[in-house]
Amino acid sequence: MSSIPSHLHAVPVPPLAAREPRPRKRVPAALLIVAGQVLLLAAILLSIQFLVDSGAVKPIYLASPTQVLEAFPRLVTQDGLLRHLLVTLSEALLGLAIAFVAGVSTGVVMGLLPAVHRFLNPFLVALMTVPKVAIIPLLTLYLGIGYAHKVFIVFLFGYFIFVFNTIAGIRQVQENHLKVARVLGATPAQRIFKVVLPSAIPSIMAAVRVEAVMCVVAALLAEIVASKAGIGNLLNRATGVYDTAAVFALVATITVFALLIIFAVEQLERRVLLRWKHA
Repeated sequence: MSSIPSHLHAVPVPPLAAREPRPRKRVPAALLIVAGQVLLLAAILLSIQFLVDSGAVKPIYLASPTQVLEAFPRLVTQDGLLRHLLVTLSEALLGLAIAFVAGVSTGVVMGLLPAVHRFLNPFLVALMTVPKVAIIPLLTLYLGIGYAHKVFIVFLFGYFIFVFNTIAGIRQVQENHLKVARVLGATPAQRIFKVVLPSAIPSIMAAVRVEAVMCVVAALLAEIVASKAGIGNLLNRATGVYDTAAVFALVATITVFALLIIFAVEQLERRVLLRWKHA
């Protein structure tokens, strides 16, 4: 009988016990975190629902999730929630924009000119320490209870943090970078926009992230004190008639939009400002 060619010999198969077990697929850590967050939120909402439905907590003190959901259609159709929301958001964003432009401009001047910084710094520190809540009634007397009143209060809440964060960012600029820019013949404006501001972006954006929330809080506070429209006006009305479900619905609405503003700021920083910094 002819022998079997060597390349056709059967390859010995190891026994099952000797085979290496296949690695199990691990659930991503991020997915586990999100699942845990969802479960925690669901547990909190279910607990609140049970406490209110069982009578352990009176609805005047705490509204259940279902009561809050039922309040939304009434707020939209009868109370004009969307119109009031636009008023509050426009006040907050306009005040934030004015505070940003004025604060960063002041910070750049003070950061680049030490003499100006020494002159203005005591006045700005003194004004920053004035409690904003205490002067809101005076601002109401000066400006009335209209749109400009709310925008100015938002401006006051944001201006000073933009000034001092911009100064802090400018102080982090390396002197060698400015010297190179001068040697290359860069104009003062080019040094500011190509060297100074890109280096100060992290500090400025830290202020923007804080003020993205504070601008909404400031607008609400001003509306609660005195207003003709806005979410703060609706909160005053709902609180006056002890409509707890409407109060929670309004708080949830403004919270969601504040989170959206923060998300927009983060996207602006990641997609535009950081690219400008490294350009």
